[in-house]
Amino acid sequence: MQTKYIFVTGGVVSSLGKGIIAASIGKLLQARGYRITIQKFDPYINIDPGTLNPYEHGECYVTEDGFETDLDLGHYERFTGVRTTHGNSVTTGRIYKTVIDRERHGDYLGKTIQVVPHITDEIKRRMKAPSGAVGGAGSLFVICEIGGTIGDIESAPFMEAIRQLRWELGRDAVCVHLTYVPYLKAAGELKTKPTQHSVKELQAMGIQPDILVLRTECHLEDSLRLKVASFCNVDLECVVQSEDMPSIYEVPVSMQRQGLDAAILRKMGIPVGEPPAMKPWHTFLDKQRRATREVHIGLVGKYDLQDAYKSIRESLNLACIYNDVKAKIHFINSEDISSETVGQQLSGMAGVVVCPGFGQRGIEGKIIAAHYCRIHDVPTFGICLGMQMMVVEFARSVMGYSDANSAEMDSTTEHPVIDLMEEQKNVTNLGGTMRLGAYECQLAEGSRASAAYGNERLIKERHRHRYEFNNQYKEEYEKAGMKCVGINPTAHLVEIVEIPTLKWYIGTQFHPEYSSTVLHPHPLFMSFIKACI
Repeated sequence: MQTKYIFVTGGVVSSLGKGIIAASIGKLLQARGYRITIQKFDPYINIDPGTLNPYEHGECYVTEDGFETDLDLGHYERFTGVRTTHGNSVTTGRIYKTVIDRERHGDYLGKTIQVVPHITDEIKRRMKAPSGAVGGAGSLFVICEIGGTIGDIESAPFMEAIRQLRWELGRDAVCVHLTYVPYLKAAGELKTKPTQHSVKELQAMGIQPDILVLRTECHLEDSLRLKVASFCNVDLECVVQSEDMPSIYEVPVSMQRQGLDAAILRKMGIPVGEPPAMKPWHTFLDKQRRATREVHIGLVGKYDLQDAYKSIRESLNLACIYNDVKAKIHFINSEDISSETVGQQLSGMAGVVVCPGFGQRGIEGKIIAAHYCRIHDVPTFGICLGMQMMVVEFARSVMGYSDANSAEMDSTTEHPVIDLMEEQKNVTNLGGTMRLGAYECQLAEGSRASAAYGNERLIKERHRHRYEFNNQYKEEYEKAGMKCVGINPTAHLVEIVEIPTLKWYIGTQFHPEYSSTVLHPHPLFMSFIKACI
């Protein structure tokens, strides 16, 4: 069977949840036995989000092959189990850079380079050459989510590429358009006019949406859906609503109930058949609904924005659900933590996550938090920079090196227990120059980390950092009681530290949150939550 393409666009306002809808479509088609892969096309000119402030764009997600991407790829992986790569995330910057590099190389034989056809051709080429497909043996569905909102100047080349592809592919391509239906409290009415204008804008670009997903805070009656269908030239069965749900993981079930996947298949001329049971997914949702006991987890970080730690939050939520409890996550700004206030700020926390990040701001607060948790035996999980601050705190408080620090924060310290990797010392270009992607890690037999992984000895996890545990101090740490229980077998870099005499005090140089999915929560988060309970 020919490869099928599903284009997911958005209108009216941003942040409606295109990524969740794209991931839900992928999950539903995957449950029907089809192979699927999902791509994100972002209209910004950055090559990737690696240098973007988390306040601008939320967390930076990292693929197994070491590519820095938009946080929506995290949704794709958590929903579908797809292991994404650099081919699943494309920005305007990457498109233009490819075309300009070819022009400089002389590949266009002296032709004038234009948005149409050269930029649009490159967009189409990437849409037709995805990576990371998973699922059954059936036809391959490529789901392409376009970032931004219809009408944005920067998204125009992507819309033109979609228009051309739909013309070329015929029934092998459909457009799913997500819009917003606001409720005006003063008038007591739901308004469809923004949706009509959004579809009109899309039609003006030569694209007729096949399916409309109406984002709403209120339930939409069939009469309103019929009004939208008739004004927007869309079949009534192809107008579905995306109401606010208690959890984003309810969305695929809601979409299946309304026949979104069936509508897509019918539009493509594919037999629909019986809807799949999706038993593991429903089992997960049942556990989520039954979990009422709350476990309070403190997130110690410097970005007061929930999307900045999206994968960590979701990993904690998933691990709690599988442990039959509900996560109550409290953000604690590390800039506000002092020795005088830390006891009050961490009071009532069953466990603490010391979050990743970059730069000097807020690190002393993370060190104070790590010290408090170690002294009071509070289950503590340090991730990347969080692990490094646990290491610094231990050197200062236990090993007697009062000036111990990371060379990133203090290049003059006499005890750089965290130091720059040798190959990084001459790097000046920040973009994509870190240790990125999945690397192997050998676990020490009998360690708590190894037990969490089911006594596996060799694991593989994703990284995003420049600085490392300084191996010159490894022996001293081991003697003082902080064990280096995860080592990269090739470079001999320390990946995991733990204090075995404490209830649960583990730091990882890698980012385990990137590997946690709905049906396979990460073992370290599972172990951490067990300790918190």
